[in-house]
Amino acid sequence: MASTHERNDARKGGKGHGQKRFHRRPEASGAKDSGEWIWGWHAVEAALGNPRREPPLRLLATPERARQIEARFGRSKALEIADAALIAQNLPQGAVHQGVAMRPGALEAAVLEDFEARPGAVLLMLDQVTDPQNVGAILRSAAAFGAVGVVLQDRHAPRVTGALAKAAAGAVEQAPIARVTNLSRALETLADAGWRAVGLTGAAETPLAEALDGRPTVLVLGSEGEGLRRLVSEHCETLARIPMPGGFESLNVAAAAAVALYEASKPR
Repeated sequence: MASTHERNDARKGGKGHGQKRFHRRPEASGAKDSGEWIWGWHAVEAALGNPRREPPLRLLATPERARQIEARFGRSKALEIADAALIAQNLPQGAVHQGVAMRPGALEAAVLEDFEARPGAVLLMLDQVTDPQNVGAILRSAAAFGAVGVVLQDRHAPRVTGALAKAAAGAVEQAPIARVTNLSRALETLADAGWRAVGLTGAAETPLAEALDGRPTVLVLGSEGEGLRRLVSEHCETLARIPMPGGFESLNVAAAAAVALYEASKPR
């Protein structure tokens, strides 16, 4: 975790008039030639408009998309005109790029101390949710329902590029993401800052609506196979379930996150 001195230095100056600043973690900077790409119009458009992201390293666009980019964001040294086939050659097979793909500049990451424990605030934590499509969809829901951010584990979470960014449809740029080494210790840090943790599990007796009380809350979701790990669940103040009167066994983790965020967004 960054020291106070490092965090203060990171917040001085820089881009983004009036924008909240986030500390740059080493993992977030990445190598200049990492080969990571973002594709799809919504994902690329959001990345280009994000003041917390450095300029793109490479930007491929069809003539029509290039005109849209220049009209909205001005000229970019990284912009290259390319046909759809050439763009596709730089991406995974089957990637639906919609005429634009970008090798992005570094995105400033958040740290736990950036998340303010104000009444009604909701923070998401994902325990070993590794599927990029699921994480992307969860980020999209987090942005839609006004979550203050998402906490991911360093080792057991996908990078915020590629299929994840496409599934998030631009939410990667809106929902601040903090990566931590240990989720249990992160929950302890958040508890000291005034957050309470509610773990989601189908085995819990308490319905989610009853577990929410308007205090700043971390909603903790586990992987679809293993669910919440023991140490993570033990660091939750309470465990809760999403009632399913239809009798179906469980929800996809991305769908469960959307339902939980909707419930948590209700005034209390």
